[in-house]
Amino acid sequence: MRFVTQLPYATKEEEHVAIPMSDGVELSARIWRPTSSDSEPVPAVLEYIPYRKRDLSAVRDSIHHPYIAGHGYACVRVDIRGTGESEGVLRDEYLEQEQQDAEEVLAWLAEQPWCDGGTGMMGISWGAFAALQVAARQPPSLRGIVIASFTDDRHADDMHYMGGALLSDNLAEAGTMFAYGTCPPDPAIVGDRWRAMWHERMEHTRPWVLEWLRHQRRDDYWRHASVCEDYGAVRCPVLASSGWADGYSNAVTRLLGNLDVPRKGLIGPWSHKFPHLGEPGPAIGYLQEVVRWWDHWLKGVDNGVMDGPMLRTWMQESVPPSTSYEERPGRWVGEPTWPSPHIREVTHPLAPHRIGRPLESYENGESRATGESSAVGERGGGVEPAPVTVQSPLSVGQFAGKWASYNAPPDLPYDQREEDGGSLVFDSDPLTERLEILGSPTVELDLTISEPVGMVAARLSDVSPDGSATRVSYGILNLTRLGGTDTPEPVEPGRRYRAKVQLNGVGQAFPPGHRIRLSLSTSYWPMAWPPPKPALLSVYAHASTLSLPVRPTDEPDEMPVSPFGEPEGAPPITSTQLSPREERWEVKRDLVGYNAELEIVKDRGLVRIDDIGLEVGLRAEERYRSVAEDFTSVSGESAWTMRFRRDEWDIRVETRTRLTSDAGEFFVDATLDGYEGDKRVFSRTWNEQVPRDLL
Repeated sequence: MRFVTQLPYATKEEEHVAIPMSDGVELSARIWRPTSSDSEPVPAVLEYIPYRKRDLSAVRDSIHHPYIAGHGYACVRVDIRGTGESEGVLRDEYLEQEQQDAEEVLAWLAEQPWCDGGTGMMGISWGAFAALQVAARQPPSLRGIVIASFTDDRHADDMHYMGGALLSDNLAEAGTMFAYGTCPPDPAIVGDRWRAMWHERMEHTRPWVLEWLRHQRRDDYWRHASVCEDYGAVRCPVLASSGWADGYSNAVTRLLGNLDVPRKGLIGPWSHKFPHLGEPGPAIGYLQEVVRWWDHWLKGVDNGVMDGPMLRTWMQESVPPSTSYEERPGRWVGEPTWPSPHIREVTHPLAPHRIGRPLESYENGESRATGESSAVGERGGGVEPAPVTVQSPLSVGQFAGKWASYNAPPDLPYDQREEDGGSLVFDSDPLTERLEILGSPTVELDLTISEPVGMVAARLSDVSPDGSATRVSYGILNLTRLGGTDTPEPVEPGRRYRAKVQLNGVGQAFPPGHRIRLSLSTSYWPMAWPPPKPALLSVYAHASTLSLPVRPTDEPDEMPVSPFGEPEGAPPITSTQLSPREERWEVKRDLVGYNAELEIVKDRGLVRIDDIGLEVGLRAEERYRSVAEDFTSVSGESAWTMRFRRDEWDIRVETRTRLTSDAGEFFVDATLDGYEGDKRVFSRTWNEQVPRDLL
């Protein structure tokens, strides 16, 4: 990244500005704005998140907020109620109170003498959720949003319930916020009130996983703030981005296809990162794109920002399987609209262990190859082909990687061959020419299953001539949700069902000589919590299909070869690494007791933020365990340690959440401990259970 020190506007920073809410609570803001804004007001851009602007997000914030401010904007970074130096308690994500607070912040900004009355919102992850959700409330000053790594559907396309199946990231994210929401404010800002504010947070916090488990089906809890419930509510321009390695790769194209406002989409090869910090690379000059967006929509500059394709995306080339990539080879392609006129759905019939040629080949008069019948009773004088079956072991999924990759520690899926050993596998013939797909593949299955609660995980892989298999996309479906995630019903064992599994969107090229592989399994642990019992899945391959969104290779890319500038930003504030970082992702198996474990460690070490003399430490550990093929033996654990130290002030917060289950219940055991120095000053334990709801 190129750090820019000479910007069009000289700026000043206000480290702590209290913004009053209507109920008397004050939120803490950090503001960067042009010095000239005292006499020449500018638009304001808000980032609104719970990740502690003074310390834990300070280095990141210092790269992009001063940069944007230096182009003529008041950049305002606000800690959500109950986090950082903001008063109150953070009780859950995306609550009505949170959104009301955001509206009040925007109204306050619009009234400041240094603001010209126009505002925008931007952010990644929570900050993007917040911007999109607030945009749907149509605050009068909001003229545009810039969002990265987000969803419009909190239930089906977030870290909670993919295809109606419980994701392990439901526990992991709950553990993250259990820790972030119980940290103290800095006494250098709030003074002697810090202890009372800290204890208020710890006293009134509950493990969020409890609430999330109480809503296992799509209900009003998830519908609230899910913009997909009413796309028409968003009335301001939207610049949306994500990455193919991120868990949030689907929402960009849904917004492009459903919003009726000026909109642009950008999808790179990245994990859960801003595009200018993108990993895997190539990172791009995203902040330059953001400034152009704000210049047009907040200042009225006619700069052509809406010219060119609606969607710009990275078409990934084939790569060997790896848990981490420094860069993904590929090229930028553009689509004029979404859905794109360039993309056509090509449906392939399945046969036992094979992916057939496209159905359109047969419609054009070609005959089927042996084993490629597609209709019941087509062969053998009315005798239907037998189904192919699988009952997957719990080990399928240990190399799945993280639902939302952060690329640290390495957390992408590894070689799928070991996973395929416990799966139904369907391979295409070696490709005779290059194939590119762009969009969401779908699998339609004619199936039966032996238990009333079961799941299907579908994986699409690129198989090289040497046999190595790189996962390209995947999808999960809880079969009790065939009629909808809001109205689950037990599956009738032995009954034939039609099931459609939608895989995550992707842009991927398959070279000649490679095969396309579809793999089906009945477990995907620890990515998804397994059903109460193992189940035998029978698939009538002749009546099942794989549909691919094919982008013909002779279509124009509609993009220059290098459409983006070099990544750039403001120089980050200085920090000093006082103790080493640690990152681990280890799969362990004990072949005596048949115990299996995935251990994930992410430790930032102790870091001093030099300009405020504050030492900050963060260590997160996740462990997912199982025993043999006992589906009720699985457990997940999220443990965090947060530390803040300056001179004699030495605070530590430790949280631990453990999730287990039997056939009928989930069990949550959690602890929260607060320390001043070595003295524990707060401790609380939770031991609660929640009924399984056909999960």
